[in-house]
Amino acid sequence: MGIPSIASAKEVFDLLGDDLAAIEREFALQSGSEVEVITDIARYLMAGGGKRIRPLLLLLSAKALGCDSESRIRLGAVVEMLHTATLVHDDIIDEATLRRGRPSSNTTWGNSKCVLAGDWLYMQSFKHALEQRNFHVLDLLISLTQQMVEGELLQMQKLGHLINEEEYFDLIDRKTAGLFRVSMQLGAAVSDASDSLEARLGEYGRNLGLAFQIVDDVLDLTAAEEVLGKPVASDLREGKATLAVIHALERGTGADREAIHQVLADRSFARVTHPQILEILHRHGSVAYAMDTACAYAEAARLSIAELPDSGAKRALLWVPGFVTSRDR
Repeated sequence: MGIPSIASAKEVFDLLGDDLAAIEREFALQSGSEVEVITDIARYLMAGGGKRIRPLLLLLSAKALGCDSESRIRLGAVVEMLHTATLVHDDIIDEATLRRGRPSSNTTWGNSKCVLAGDWLYMQSFKHALEQRNFHVLDLLISLTQQMVEGELLQMQKLGHLINEEEYFDLIDRKTAGLFRVSMQLGAAVSDASDSLEARLGEYGRNLGLAFQIVDDVLDLTAAEEVLGKPVASDLREGKATLAVIHALERGTGADREAIHQVLADRSFARVTHPQILEILHRHGSVAYAMDTACAYAEAARLSIAELPDSGAKRALLWVPGFVTSRDR
C-alpha cells in the first residue's frame, strides 16, 4: 500500500468553503436573541477570527463517511457556539483583557453580562442540538460539557501548584481534546456510522486536540505578543504549569526550579523575568520536548484514520495535524 497523499490548504478550503460559509450563517442565525446584548457578544466573538477548526472536523468526519445531510451544518454551528460559550467563561475566569488581538468580551461588557451570555450560548447550542431528535448526539454534548467544566474547576484547584505530566494531560483532555473528539464523533453520528468507526474518528479528534493544546501552550511561552494576539506567558502569570514547564521542573537544577516556582507563586515576572524562564526551558530542551510530543499526537491522529477509504475528506484529515503543529498563533 502506497503512502496516502495529503491535501493542501487550498484543496481543504475548496472542499469545505461552501459548508463553512453555511455554518457561519447558521451560527449568526442561532445566536440571535431578543435581548440585544447576547447577540452583540455572540457576534463580537464570531467576528474575532477563530480558526473554526471544530466545525471543520465535524464536516470532514461526515464527508469522509459520505454524509451530506443538513444536520452537519446545524451541528457545525452547535459545536462552534459551544466553543464560543467556553471562551466567554474562560476569559472571565482568567481575567483576560485580550483575545485574538482585540479586547476580550468581559472587558467590553463586564463579567456579569458575559457569564449570562455564556450560559445562554450553552443552552442555545443544546436547544439546536435537540432539534436533531437524536439522544446519542445529546449524550455526547452533555457529557462533554460536564467534562469541560470539571477540567476548568480542576485547573483552578491546581493554580500556582506543581502538576505532573499525567495531571496535565488529564486537564487538556477535558478542556480541549474532548471537544475535538466530540466534533469528529458528531460527524459520525449524523452519518449513522458503526460504533467502532465513530470511536476511531473520535480517537483522531482526541489525539489532534491534545496536539493542538500542547502547541497552544508552547506558543503562549514563545510567540511574540503581536502574533499571539494576547499577552505572552499568560499561563505562567495565571499560575498554570504547562508541558514544557513541567519538563524543565523535572530536569532543572535547584536554582532553575526555584525560579519557575517563584513565577508560579507570584503570578508575575516581578522577581524572575520571562527571558530567564525561556533560557531555562531552552537549556533543558523543554520547548523541543513539548513540540515533539505534539507532533507524536498529530501522527497518532493520522494513524487513527489509516483504514478510512481514500477520499478528498480523508486527504484533508491527513492535512489538519500538520496545520495544527506548524501554526504560529
